[in-house]
Amino acid sequence: MSVTQLLTDEQLAAAAAREGSDGPAFVELVERFRQRVWQICYRLLGNEHDASDAAQEVFVRLFLHRGTIEGRSKYSTWVHGIEDRTCLTIRRGRGRRQRHENVASDETIETHSPGTPAPTEGLSLDLMQMLDILDEEDRALLILKYAENYSHEELAEIFHLSVSACKMRISRAREKIQERFGEKTEGEGRKAEGGSTKSEVGGPAAAGKLQSEVSSADARVPSIDQ
Repeated sequence: MSVTQLLTDEQLAAAAAREGSDGPAFVELVERFRQRVWQICYRLLGNEHDASDAAQEVFVRLFLHRGTIEGRSKYSTWVHGIEDRTCLTIRRGRGRRQRHENVASDETIETHSPGTPAPTEGLSLDLMQMLDILDEEDRALLILKYAENYSHEELAEIFHLSVSACKMRISRAREKIQERFGEKTEGEGRKAEGGSTKSEVGGPAAAGKLQSEVSSADARVPSIDQ
């Protein structure tokens, strides 16, 4: 085991800041974070091509800004902040390029307005369809909260919010999904909650559905080495 493998992330970050080039401390940090960065980029972007581009951009930014990290944050929180902002930028750019190409797909989603029940015959509601009604930051907040088990405190730091504001945004995003896909999320949520009949908007039913869908999606996230 090398000396760098015995150091904490924060100790490696301090050493990497003093390195004039791609030295052993930064190489070790890349090795530690490469799979997790890839996994989150894939979750946020939804395909391997964009995830690969984003992960590469994240590590370029980490290297270029390695001397700017401050001791107030955990190194992992700093990494994930850069990673999430990178993915949001890519998604926004991709959305602008594809807006006209995806009119038919967008209209299919938007026809399921709150007053128009979505077809249920043989339908398994897709998690991405649920999340795509949200704006980019709220979508990322829910994915990171339910797919990656980030705490409210971590998310607040990454998105530059107070903890109370972070909780409020997550709650409102869940409410929006519940309002759009209410009957489906309530039914699935009750199953996930062990038969609970509570149907509070944005409450345990919605959270149960999100967590159930995310758990089933875990196996579909490929490894960076595949």
